[in-house]
Amino acid sequence: MAVRIRLARFGGKKTPYYRIIAANGEARRDGRFLEQVGTYNPALTEAPVSLLRDRYNHWLSVGAQPSDTVAALVRRLDRAAKA
Repeated sequence: MAVRIRLARFGGKKTPYYRIIAANGEARRDGRFLEQVGTYNPALTEAPVSLLRDRYNHWLSVGAQPSDTVAALVRRLDRAAKA
């Protein structure tokens, strides 16, 4: 039972809104999850990603693996914070 940090899709047709969640790796995309650690709204131009950094780091410390998309979003968020 590996824990993954990944996106869960919400919103309407052609207006996606994503939650960044920690979930069992075998759970369905929009199914049961352990904890919500952030959000991603691609429709926003200013700050589309919000992340609870302490909870994200907690899940990483206990062995959770981020998906490629979540890892890219976090890198982009870090670059924006440094600029």
